[in-house]
This record gives sequence, structure tokens and C-alpha cells, in this order.
Amino acid sequence: MGEFWPVPDVLAYLAGRWRVRRTVRDLTDGTEGRFEGTTVFAPADGTGGGLLHRETGDFVWRGVTRPAERTLRFLPGAAPGTAEVRFADGRPFHDLDLTGGRHTAGHPCAADFYRGEFTVLDAARWRTVWRVRGPAKDLLLTTDYTREG
Repeated sequence: MGEFWPVPDVLAYLAGRWRVRRTVRDLTDGTEGRFEGTTVFAPADGTGGGLLHRETGDFVWRGVTRPAERTLRFLPGAAPGTAEVRFADGRPFHDLDLTGGRHTAGHPCAADFYRGEFTVLDAARWRTVWRVRGPAKDLLLTTDYTREG
């Protein structure tokens, strides 16, 4: 099978509930934080066959724990089995093609640039690594997802 686990349909693969563990490292000073929680990919009205991604949990940064959440929309992509990821307000974020088990995407955000690498490890585990560079940020975010249930 190899290093990556091909996913013929990213939306079908992601559907369901996932345990999330993320480390956030500020590369300017070495500060490291962590997020732990859950992500649910569920069908949502008005997504045209897509999924609503809702992430909730706790983020610990510099010894302070705060609740954190985010919502994204995963819509069917231009090619079969792929997705187009959008922010909750509908703005484009990035494309996602896991048919080969791995994908790289980019997203400019003001003067910073986000480069994401997505890797599917098996039927119940996948990972994202985002490198954020620019005048406002120098971060490395590594997130591991494990299917629940």
C-alpha cells in the first residue's frame, strides 16, 4: 500500500466524528501550544452535497486554557472525489484532493501565506501540517485526526 492511503472520495472519507490533537509552535520564540477536541463533518443544508466541519475543544497557550471552535464548509470539488474548502462565511480557503493519499494546498491571508500538507495514514487517521509565514506570523501547526466510533 505504501506511505499514503488513497481516498477515492474525500467527502465520504471525512464524514463522521474525529478526535483532534493539534500542536501550534511559534517559530520566532519556540512557544508551543496545544488544542484538543473534536471535529464533526456532517451534511448541512445549502452545501450541495457538501459537509459542514465543526471543530470544538480547548486551546492551551502560554499556560492559559480557552475554549476554541471553528467552522468550515467542505463542498464537492471540480474533479470527482475532491473537495473545495471554504470558510464559514463562504470565502474560498483551499482545494483538497486526497485521491493519492496526500495533498498540498496554499492560502494567502493578508501578508501571510499558509501552506498546508494533508496526509491520509489509514481508514481512521489523517494529518495536516500548516506552515504559516509572513510579517505577522511564523507558525507550524500539526493536527492529528483519529476517527471516533
